[in-house]
Amino acid sequence: MHYKTLIESVKSRRDTLKITQEMLADLSGVGLRTLKQFESGKGNPTLETLTKIGDTLGMELIFTTKNLTAD
Repeated sequence: MHYKTLIESVKSRRDTLKITQEMLADLSGVGLRTLKQFESGKGNPTLETLTKIGDTLGMELIFTTKNLTAD
């Protein structure tokens, strides 16, 4: 998943659940500044931070193998 897509997915899920950044930071244990930087595309969150955010929003991060075949 591309970074921008990840950010948009988190924002969309947060909006759907009507959770503010402040609420998400409090519920997930992730610092508000860290969350704001991530959502603005300026941060570089750790896997642990992304997992905390995802768990709180009912999301999970999944790694898949890219299709590298040339046609």
